[in-house]
Amino acid sequence: MVNATRGLFISCDIPMAQFIINYNNSLPQSQKFIIHVLDGTHLFVQPHAAEMIKSAISEFRDQNSYEKPT
Repeated sequence: MVNATRGLFISCDIPMAQFIINYNNSLPQSQKFIIHVLDGTHLFVQPHAAEMIKSAISEFRDQNSYEKPT
């Protein structure tokens, strides 16, 4: 992620970009954070959304991790 004065540039793989887009779409209009989808792997978002996105990704990864039964 690269921080700019008016937004945050995110460069990621296609599945992660889709996750971020779907997360944004699940929010009420007043909370949406994507400024512009540049292409399949690059997004420009509002700067305040960085921690919110990181938290959503972390939660998603925790829900989808596999632990071998003991």
